[in-house]
Amino acid sequence: MTAPALTRTSEELIRAEAPVLAHNYHPLPVVVTRAEGTWVEDVEGRRYLDMLAGYSALNFGHRNPVLIEAAHRQLDRLTLTSRAFHNDRLAQFAQSLAELTGLDMVLPMNTGAEAVESAVKVARKWAYEVKGVAPDQATIVVAADNFHGRTTTIVSFSTDETARAGFGPFTPGFRIVPYNDLAALEAAVDETTAAVLIEPIQGEAGVVIPADGYLAGVREMTRRNGCLFIADEIQSGLGRTGATLAVEHEAVVPDLLLLGKALGGGIVPVSAVVGRRDVLEVLRPGEHGSTFGGNPLAAAVGSAVVELLETGEFQRRATELGVVLRDGLAALVGRGVEGFRSRGLWAGVDIDPAIGTGREISEGLMREGVLVKDTHGSTIRLAPPLTITGEELRSALGALEKVLTRGA
Repeated sequence: MTAPALTRTSEELIRAEAPVLAHNYHPLPVVVTRAEGTWVEDVEGRRYLDMLAGYSALNFGHRNPVLIEAAHRQLDRLTLTSRAFHNDRLAQFAQSLAELTGLDMVLPMNTGAEAVESAVKVARKWAYEVKGVAPDQATIVVAADNFHGRTTTIVSFSTDETARAGFGPFTPGFRIVPYNDLAALEAAVDETTAAVLIEPIQGEAGVVIPADGYLAGVREMTRRNGCLFIADEIQSGLGRTGATLAVEHEAVVPDLLLLGKALGGGIVPVSAVVGRRDVLEVLRPGEHGSTFGGNPLAAAVGSAVVELLETGEFQRRATELGVVLRDGLAALVGRGVEGFRSRGLWAGVDIDPAIGTGREISEGLMREGVLVKDTHGSTIRLAPPLTITGEELRSALGALEKVLTRGA
């Protein structure tokens, strides 16, 4: 990457944001201007190894050449029709995504939160029309410490007070149970239950991985009780954990699958609800929609993403390099790391609070040329692009060791 001509410094650009941008994020003080593969560059020309990958939106790296070429080809032809008309890219995208996931139909949307909201609507309608739940009485069971988005309905069933405080009144119809607790889940399900909505791995909570058998237990319990299993794989899906989907680690197929982030290749926002035909067919024209959902540009990029995943290369890389990540973190336990959880190229790392907060460790790593992000106190998340090399990964782990040794 060639350093850009310097116009305004990082400090000046950050200062310029304050009066004109709503303060809904607290980003690290780095201003990115270029990126390629696993590396980003700031306006001063400093390079950083990206160990966050846009919260898994950049699973295939920054500006993946296959995806960029697919986008360029489509930009030269057609970008948007709205769903008022058909376009010539949507059928291929839906068919390939359904085949990749082993499900039947696709409801294309744009953002992850839109996919979650869509699934909530579909589950409720299915409960009324198919299960026979009394009107306006459908319930959905969710897990504590979840993160499914930030719309008003979604934060209604969040247990994170930062996400909830000041945004009520909240949408009713949700029951919250502890994550990874099948007995509590079973006790919460009754004749009004439309669905159980969970993340196979809780990302925002710190990459919390349930016990073996939990996902299979959820699948068996929902079948037995006549309700839907909705798996939110917006972060965990599309190669991140070493499988195409995290539910595959327990050979589970949900009724509805939520995808986003990496589905757009880091180029355009693309999300989808993928599911059983008899569930998604409860939607009829005019009952749900999105102007940009399923647009030709998104469909072209999404189709190219599916083609990348069909090779199995990225799933293999996540599995093989996941061993490097796990072993490297294990060597740091007791040396500034209190514990960690990892699957594939995804880890939540609990830092000894005596050394620093997650934010302070993230800032220390930034000074070492490595970008990560904190969550919940002294926990940091590692989720590099699946294109990262073993050498780059070991370099990032070395930088973490250096920061922990020095202290934040």
